Amino acid sequence: MSDTSYDIIIRGGQVYDGSGKNAVSADIAIRNGKIAAIGRIDGTAHEEIDATGRIVTPGFIDIHTHYDGQASWDNELRPSIDHGVTTAVMGNCGVGFAPVRESDHEKLIKLMEGVEDIPGTALHEGLTWDWESFPDYLDALDKMPRTIDIAAMVPHDPLRVYVMGDRAVFSEPANDDDIAEMRRLTREALDAGAIGFATGRSDVHKTADGDWTPSSESTREELTGIAKAFEGLDFGVVQAVSDFNLERGEEDFDDEWDIIADYAKAAGRPFSFSLMQRDFAPDQWLKLIERSEKLKAEGVDARMQVAPRAIGVFLGFNCTFHPFMGYPTYKTIAHLSLEERVAKMKEPDFKAKILSEKTDKLSGPGSSVPPLADLLMEHIEFVAEKFFQLGNPPDYEQAPENSLAARAREKGVGLMEMIYDTLLERDGHELIYLPLYNYTELNYDNVLKMMEHPQALYGLSDGGAHVGTVCDASMPTYMITHWTRDRERGRKLDLPRVIRMLTGAQADYMSMRDRGYLKVGMKADINVINLDTLQMEPPHMEADLPAGGQRLLQGARGYDATIVSGEVVMKNGTLTGALPGRLYRAGQDALVAAE
Repeated sequence: MSDTSYDIIIRGGQVYDGSGKNAVSADIAIRNGKIAAIGRIDGTAHEEIDATGRIVTPGFIDIHTHYDGQASWDNELRPSIDHGVTTAVMGNCGVGFAPVRESDHEKLIKLMEGVEDIPGTALHEGLTWDWESFPDYLDALDKMPRTIDIAAMVPHDPLRVYVMGDRAVFSEPANDDDIAEMRRLTREALDAGAIGFATGRSDVHKTADGDWTPSSESTREELTGIAKAFEGLDFGVVQAVSDFNLERGEEDFDDEWDIIADYAKAAGRPFSFSLMQRDFAPDQWLKLIERSEKLKAEGVDARMQVAPRAIGVFLGFNCTFHPFMGYPTYKTIAHLSLEERVAKMKEPDFKAKILSEKTDKLSGPGSSVPPLADLLMEHIEFVAEKFFQLGNPPDYEQAPENSLAARAREKGVGLMEMIYDTLLERDGHELIYLPLYNYTELNYDNVLKMMEHPQALYGLSDGGAHVGTVCDASMPTYMITHWTRDRERGRKLDLPRVIRMLTGAQADYMSMRDRGYLKVGMKADINVINLDTLQMEPPHMEADLPAGGQRLLQGARGYDATIVSGEVVMKNGTLTGALPGRLYRAGQDALVAAE
């Protein structure tokens, strides 16, 4: 091929086009934000990128994030941009910030603070609130240039509060008029470019005041009534998160599944739910796969969002949770700075006093701490068999003998002393990793089974959320490094398949016809990656949120370039300052690529 000039030519890379096919050696030319040519390209360009020895992939699409608030004030959208993500979908799990009346701003902040662990002080200072309706919200997002593209689903919780007021907060059932209005507003949002609708039904999710989320107990009639907003549309998805009545028995499981299934059927659009293995119901994930297969056989495009590693949390003195936060003596210093707390905790007498105590209860009325936290502390001897230090490079699939419990036995010290001393390492900045879900057997063999299922979707990164406990926006990098190159404790995955899970498969599910593939005419969202050096960095805490709020961040090495709409936004781990990212409006931005 030849032409006079392009904006960028990426030369000599191993090109994975997002289809799951093996790589081909090719050049890629970019002009006006789109892929103009692929093959041997003899033309010139304003910028050339030498991709010799590199892999070239479509930009990654993350379908499960919570940047709903952050996107209104932050144009970088870290940490997703650090891990090759070029499109992020938010509004998952039913939480978000539109539609909203001014009188309900505080309700939605407490909801997001409790459910997604985003500091309320940061939300108070950062949120611009220059919207009321969902179309207003989309317009507000559209005004800000950013590093990457975003898309937004209509979240059930704010929609319910907007229509029902305080009745939504007190879990009252929606009446026919409420349902009709929620359906109307959802259709209005879809017509304005919302990419779907999401609901949350988890017993773990609570507001900052410890209340149930508004949508958690919504009825079958409400969910199916709202889902009918999709009638006649050829775009849009529906999403749900549920515990499927984890501890309530088989009959309640069946009832909950039937409600979710009817919701998906009523929408008539692709549907996904969160899938993971939980220790308290270790076989439930297999039942959910079976139900999902049955639902697909009934004509629903049913998918399961799976994570490529454990759904875990970090515990530390700078994190939202740590094992000593309920101890009476610790509570006397909890208000101090980290440096002051660490100095006190290094005193032998103070240490001895804490280690002689038991923790107070953390959850209960008025507390946003979930009951799971108390349950974990009640069974700390068992739970600590899954306490790990990640190390550098971070290792998320560690053997049982590496746990803090095993190391305490080997060292001949008490478990709580081992935990205490570990958390004081690095002047109190050390983190303990606790894989809550997907690690029942202390390996990732079941995670592999989930990811290999034909109805599986990569998901659950929660980018932008759980900022004091989690940093799973790094999962795309983990997908590539661990599952195709580094895994030692079991079978791996082929690189073409993993690239497809991060790109083309995501675009297909979301009906994003202009991205996810490296084809002529497609949007030029591209990663150039040095697979030999690609590596996640250890997570660390940064106080860079509004009002000095803290969040866990995790960088990566090995991304030579990340390109969004034909502009290099990240080069060798450094942001370039380019802000080509924009709001993706479903049903309006779809582009049919040239053959």
